[in-house]
Amino acid sequence: MIDTKIQTKKIISYLTFNLDREHFALNVGKVVNILEMQKITKVPKLPDYITGIINLRGEVLPVIDTNIKLGLQETAITGNTCILVIECSIADSITRFGMLVDGVQEVLEIDDDQILPPPSIGTKYGTKIISGVVDHSEQFIMILDIHQLLGFDDVIDLQNIKESFK
Repeated sequence: MIDTKIQTKKIISYLTFNLDREHFALNVGKVVNILEMQKITKVPKLPDYITGIINLRGEVLPVIDTNIKLGLQETAITGNTCILVIECSIADSITRFGMLVDGVQEVLEIDDDQILPPPSIGTKYGTKIISGVVDHSEQFIMILDIHQLLGFDDVIDLQNIKESFK
């Protein structure tokens, strides 16, 4: 008897990037653009993880320092530092913001069979924000869950910043 069930593998593209000498990945469906580092305008009295704002083709875009959001040191600006423009649906609204990262690596096609569960202990970033881990080229890449990285209050902060400049 021939098995007629066709098993389909789910392959997703991920953008890999560096934060504090560690490797992370984010679903490319969330990434609208990758910008070279540019001047970020500081805005008083923002939460410490919000670096400031940039002008993206007439749109005010809040920029978060992803390292600070993860409880690490402020991002050191180098020639590799860039801003990922992220668009995602959080708390029933679409939010666009910039994520400051230490550097972008490559886009990987990852089969969902390759994704290991996140570590249950020993991660300095907190296990909620890591949806899985991939072993690629003898290094572990942590898949970031953007919905866990930003909570409801964070989204409100980002939206309020954008609204205040309209």
